[in-house]
Formats: sequence, C-alpha cells, structure tokens
Amino acid sequence: MIIDLERGSLLDHLFRLPFEFAVPDLLFHRELEGPVGKRLVALGLRIEELTPVELARATAARRSRSDLSIADTFAFALAASRGWALLTGDGGLRSLAIDEKLDVHGVLWIFDQFEQGRQLALSELHISLTAISSHPRCRLPTAEIGRRLARYSSE
Repeated sequence: MIIDLERGSLLDHLFRLPFEFAVPDLLFHRELEGPVGKRLVALGLRIEELTPVELARATAARRSRSDLSIADTFAFALAASRGWALLTGDGGLRSLAIDEKLDVHGVLWIFDQFEQGRQLALSELHISLTAISSHPRCRLPTAEIGRRLARYSSE
C-alpha cells in the first residue's frame, strides 16, 4: 500500500487526513527502514511494539494462515487487539480482517477520504490514480479504478 501511495505521490498528503497511522516495529524494520521509513516517521507514522498478548495473537494467526507473512500477522494482531482499522493491499490479510470483523480498508478508500475531505483537487486525484493504476504491478480492481477516474474527470 505504501508503494502505491508513493507511486501516486500521495505520502505527504496521507498524513494530512484526520487519522493516525501506525505500523508494527517488525514490519517497519523489515519493509520500511531507510529513507522512505525516515520520511514516513517525520510525517507522523508511529512505530508500535506488540505486547506479549498481541505477539501470541500474531503467532496464532500465522499458524492458521500460512499464506500471510509474519509482518502481516503482526499488523493484524496490532489492529485487532487495539480496535484499530487495518489498511492493507494484501488479499489474504484483508480476508483475515474481514473474518475477524475488523474494519479494513485499502488504497481506494484513501482516495475516497481525500475526495470526501476535499484534501486534493479531483484533477490531482486523477493524476495520482492514473499513475498507480498504470503500473504493471497494480492489483486494484479495474472497475473501481474506472469509476473513480470517470468521477474525477467529470467534476
């Protein structure tokens, strides 16, 4: 998800939304540490350490869902135990979150938040979503992309 937001030049804007964003320390150190991670922390990203109970929940999730990475199970356990919404672009993690009745959102939800809060002009959203959706590794639903691009063009 971070990669998509970076492709769309939206990382700086993300932290202007009326939400707080956090990642488990393991996920940060494995996937974000470096220039991008430093930038995210400077923008407001929080790095959270799992409690022993949360770690046990992550371990149980990993045992039951071997398709998930350890970092994914840490993110799930953190969100589940603290009552937070989960942001993910991973289908397996989304499925687990839905099974566990967690609020789960993805990149397109972020676009909706920008649009509803009038955080960005529709033309900017169009440019960003076009950049994300034109990448060969984009896995966002084509129909949803099309609906948003049409809306961003028409208003």
